[in-house]
Amino acid sequence: MSQTLDVQQRIPVSLAGARLDQAAAELFADYSRERLKGWIKDGALTVDGEPAKPKDKVHGGELLVLNAELEDDTRFEAEDIPLDIVYEDEEVMVINKPPGLVVHPAAGNPDGTLLNALLHHFPGAATLPRAGIVHRLDKDTSGLMVVAKTLGAHVNLVAQLQARSVSREYDAVVVGKMTAGGTVDAPIGRHAKDRKRQAVTMSGKQAITHYRVVERFRAHTHVRCKLETGRTHQIRVHMAHVRFPLIGDPVYGGRLKIPAGSSDVLKEILREFPRQALHARRLAFIHPGSGENVSFQVPLAEDLLMLMDYLREDAETMQ
Repeated sequence: MSQTLDVQQRIPVSLAGARLDQAAAELFADYSRERLKGWIKDGALTVDGEPAKPKDKVHGGELLVLNAELEDDTRFEAEDIPLDIVYEDEEVMVINKPPGLVVHPAAGNPDGTLLNALLHHFPGAATLPRAGIVHRLDKDTSGLMVVAKTLGAHVNLVAQLQARSVSREYDAVVVGKMTAGGTVDAPIGRHAKDRKRQAVTMSGKQAITHYRVVERFRAHTHVRCKLETGRTHQIRVHMAHVRFPLIGDPVYGGRLKIPAGSSDVLKEILREFPRQALHARRLAFIHPGSGENVSFQVPLAEDLLMLMDYLREDAETMQ
């Protein structure tokens, strides 16, 4: 079984001087550079209507057209992993991802991922880029994700993400007592010394996070964040940048802070909370098939509800 891929992208001036295969990898990020090189060599990826070579330099402004057959991706195994499906039709699936589930196989997690689960639930996903996955959540972030079930839906949803027309809201519990909400507009890129981390850096890509206070506790705050962009670890990096890191964040959380007079139970919960306190609560987009605006919302994960119950009890007790 295969599907025909027919998409196009215009090379931005910012990529002037890059090799064609490098530029293609930036613009068609769902496909590996090796796969794109093969399509360039086969003439399936053209530049202004003409065949080219992977090493050819681009100048900016050229139109890349990719017309290729997508064969089944046999690299990954289908696995019978339960999915919490919030909504499903012929075009899309909306999933409530539990904490601890990795989205895509990688060196440290070759199987047991959401992608493996999707291949079992919907075998046709094998013909789609990343099995239909159009955006990710970190392993330990819970909440809503949309997955495409057709190539057309995948292209449409990726375009919506790029156009910033997908609305994504997250609940987070941060260290520190916020006085008010705000906006963080700070570029994010790879950390200069630790390639596994992200950081606010002037050489990074634009990243904008809006946040507002939902509830204040003695030394912590429940905030609601809305993404305008979708950079890796964006909320985690931005909240740490403004000195309100997420509870339980092993990478950006900083030193543990326990308010004076806390109960032994709350102390233990804060010390042992097993993940960053982050949940994708609401997701809205234009349905690729009907063209209608659709919106989905799920309640907080149980561990976050428990955490906030104890923080609320602590705040009431210490008044």
